[in-house]
Amino acid sequence: MGTYMKNVTLDEEHIFSSRYPAVSVPENVTLPEFVLQGAELYGDKVAFVEAVTGKEITYNEVVRDTKRFAKALRSLGMKKGHVVIVALPNIAEYAIIALGIMAAGGVFSGANPASHTSEIKKQVQAAHAKLIVTDGPNYEKVKGLELPVIVIGTTGMSKGVMLSHRNLVANLCSTLFGVTPELVGQVTILGLIPFFHIYGITGICCATLRNKGKVVVMGRYELRTLLNALITQEITFAPIVPPIILNLVKNPVVDEFDLSKLKLQAVMTAAAPLAPELRTAFENKFPGVLVQEAYGLTEHSCITLTHAGPAEGFGIAKRSSVGFILPNLEVKFIDPETGRSLPKNTPGELCVRSQCVMRGYYNNEEETSLTIDKNGWLHTGDIGFIDDDENVFIVDRIKELIKFKGFQVAPAELEAILLTHPSIEDAAVVPLPDEEAGEIPAASIVMSKGLKENEEDIMNYVASNVAHYKKVRVVHFVESIPKSPSWKNNEKAY
Repeated sequence: MGTYMKNVTLDEEHIFSSRYPAVSVPENVTLPEFVLQGAELYGDKVAFVEAVTGKEITYNEVVRDTKRFAKALRSLGMKKGHVVIVALPNIAEYAIIALGIMAAGGVFSGANPASHTSEIKKQVQAAHAKLIVTDGPNYEKVKGLELPVIVIGTTGMSKGVMLSHRNLVANLCSTLFGVTPELVGQVTILGLIPFFHIYGITGICCATLRNKGKVVVMGRYELRTLLNALITQEITFAPIVPPIILNLVKNPVVDEFDLSKLKLQAVMTAAAPLAPELRTAFENKFPGVLVQEAYGLTEHSCITLTHAGPAEGFGIAKRSSVGFILPNLEVKFIDPETGRSLPKNTPGELCVRSQCVMRGYYNNEEETSLTIDKNGWLHTGDIGFIDDDENVFIVDRIKELIKFKGFQVAPAELEAILLTHPSIEDAAVVPLPDEEAGEIPAASIVMSKGLKENEEDIMNYVASNVAHYKKVRVVHFVESIPKSPSWKNNEKAY
């Protein structure tokens, strides 16, 4: 009997669900229909405004132009399922273009406008695209790709993630469940995260249209422009990323502005871990601004874990957690080696199961089968755990863990420590091959001007804060850490 009970325990599934009741997801509704439902009640309200040019688009114009663009696409011969590549920076019309494609039955595929022609060509070929939408400055990149091009009049190879309207509507239902009626029409959100990114088009544009708020559109990041927009546009909610928080805390440009004029209620940070010390410094400089961390991925239609929202009764997640499990989602953590699900407070690979899980990678059944198992669980490749109070914490990505003499070292932890050093402006930690250890942690460091600490000083600083095997073994001083348009370190896949 003892052996039998032991086997039952070993095979037990530890599946965690939301603490909140399930939310209903409407059947047979397209994403444009869902997010623009009730828009006529907010017809004259501004939906998108460009921070630099001041150009505004109202809800009436969003509805009208989405229909017009869809009609124009159909007149060009677009059929259901045709893929349209959109290579544009953040502009006020971006969501209209994306929703118009969907309303016409097409498939929206966002491309980084900073990509090289060869990279856009690969995306076009992989997706079997039928059309490209771009602007004047980027037309030269796409004109030779032998596809029709619509030019908008404005100033490792990626895997194509197939998301259905149902996937995206389900994600919005789950992520917006905490938005109370009195908040509808009241939120002004920063539109800086690139709209070709799932977070930008779904988490910012579509979520805001659904809630009849306003998006303040920024085509590129510049600190003074950001601060001016935050104040003059009275932005209440700002999705940003840790490097921007670092800038807001350490850059003297911030002191040129009267921060007492801010109407900012909360910032949400995702895409990379936020060092606890950096969070504290931000809270000290911007008192009263709530800092929320979130976690999401394209394969799960955007947001997967987040703080519930400002409404009372939804609970406040712990510092450094990415919040609670959202309604309609199931989560488990597995041992990456054995696949066995793990109990609370035990780090393992985060897996999620819900209506938001992608249909698969386009034309890539092998990668799809490695990512979504036979029971419908999406394997994220991220290491995390859930605690006794149902808070979820993300530790690092499996592929990024540095293997030092058999020990696993999380780059994010070392970066967080480095950023607490008063002389360090930015840092990135990567593995270096090593004959004896397998891999060693190496740090690229951006120092504040005029400061003279040497490599040994930096290594000693980290060593005094971590276990012996986690020490940084190599330090390089650099002028800057390369960032992608989503403000992720280019040296890393995070």
